[in-house]
Amino acid sequence: MGKAPEQPERIFSQITEDYRNIFGDDLLSIILYGSGASGHYVPGKSDLNFLMVLTDKGMEGLEKAMDTVTRWRKSRVQVPLFMTKDYIYSSLDAYPIEFLNMKLNHVLVYGKDVFEGLEIHPGHLRLQVERELKGKILHLRKRFLETEGKEKPVRELIRVSLTAFLSSFKALLYLLGLGIPQERRDIITATAQAVGVDAAVFMKCMAIREGVDKFSRTELMDIYKDYVKEIDQLCRRVDELKVAPE
Repeated sequence: MGKAPEQPERIFSQITEDYRNIFGDDLLSIILYGSGASGHYVPGKSDLNFLMVLTDKGMEGLEKAMDTVTRWRKSRVQVPLFMTKDYIYSSLDAYPIEFLNMKLNHVLVYGKDVFEGLEIHPGHLRLQVERELKGKILHLRKRFLETEGKEKPVRELIRVSLTAFLSSFKALLYLLGLGIPQERRDIITATAQAVGVDAAVFMKCMAIREGVDKFSRTELMDIYKDYVKEIDQLCRRVDELKVAPE
């Protein structure tokens, strides 16, 4: 322990042993989610995210995991999410996007797969997609003014925000009953085709996110404006979606 693993699965047995030693039979599941489970893991750059499903009794002894959590952070393992099954099932209406993304991209490391058979209600999902998109537009405009028009902060704003939008894109494809690609550029293309927005704008943002663009400051400002315009158009499309009543 002390450096990020070359492959996530190399730490599965050790992390299982560590948390089994702490919680015993009160540990029901260990699930990897995020980039490590979706094929986008980059050793030394990507963090590893785990969900630990405990019994109610296990939750009462959460402080026993403090030292183990600290040790694993040296290997780029983020502080795990600790939940009970009841918490997951009762929170699907509040966090449908988050649980949908976990359901779509996860690896069962230990125990029972709590996402097997998990149903996300379309109405809850549509509402959160709309809320997320509209909230992020407000955030983009506010943060843009804070950049003072400087190139580096504008690049960072686009880079960070696009990652968050991709989660909403996947949720939108799920709502429309369409397949959800693994690759990020394919997700953008599929979403643009499904709802009639300009994929080219998001592809430019992806190039910025990946650090492979050579846009000038003037081009960057134009991209930002087009980016917000297309997100706003996407919000209108989501408003028009008809889903089954709850």
